[in-house]
Amino acid sequence: MMTLKQSRRLQSVLLGTLAWAIALLLFFPIFWMLLTSFKTEIDAFATPPQFIFTPTLENYLHIQERSDYFKFAWNSVTISFGATIIGLLLAVPAAYSMAFFETRLTKQTLLWMLSTKMLPAVGVLMPIYLMAKSLGLLDTRLGLIIIYTLINLPIMVWMVYTYFKDIPKDILEAARLDGATTLQEIVRVLLPISKGGLASTALLSLILCWNEAFWSLNLTSSNAAPLTALIASYSSPEGLFWAKLSAVSTLACAPILLFGWISQKQLVRGLSFGAVK
Repeated sequence: MMTLKQSRRLQSVLLGTLAWAIALLLFFPIFWMLLTSFKTEIDAFATPPQFIFTPTLENYLHIQERSDYFKFAWNSVTISFGATIIGLLLAVPAAYSMAFFETRLTKQTLLWMLSTKMLPAVGVLMPIYLMAKSLGLLDTRLGLIIIYTLINLPIMVWMVYTYFKDIPKDILEAARLDGATTLQEIVRVLLPISKGGLASTALLSLILCWNEAFWSLNLTSSNAAPLTALIASYSSPEGLFWAKLSAVSTLACAPILLFGWISQKQLVRGLSFGAVK
């Protein structure tokens, strides 16, 4: 008969095996994309799929010859970080007022803000396009920064609000007794205490901005186009070139994947103690 210790060990092995199986399943599309990027177009279309082939760098060379990858990458970096910084500057005071000066309409306001994420983007494309055109923001990084800030702001406010709600109000009251102003409360008390939550909020915003494709395709053409627009440019009337599309997708995903891998502990830690409560 299996002892309790053996049962727990078996359960641990089964859970570990299941976790590895799910991880490999999720990782396989990325692995296959990377593998295909080193194939020729003939090898990429081969049936059955080829796991053994002669690797080539011609797809990556073609991308650099056809378009300036670093220009698109710089646009992605500028837009993502710009939208994240502005989003935090707006989300922190909004969450502060809702968390520490709560009214009977606070919950409804938060739910209304979050409900805007359910609105289909295509439903507001025309008015936003016309406003961007009239303001001279079409195909500009500033235009995309504003759009990305607005579409991610509800999530950022909600996350920061959740972190702030976990902070005892007695800390702020003590700061007020010491003569701290509202700005000093936020900068010297709240921000240091909730830096883990703010970091995870910023990381999530960066990922969402980096992956956003709908608005970049509809509001840019060449000057401010980020990497998502570069990927879409490899879909042509002649068909899809899978090897080249895999190569440009690898180049577009690599920076944010590397950044996410480096900061994964901070992201998971921040999400686990605040935003998912």
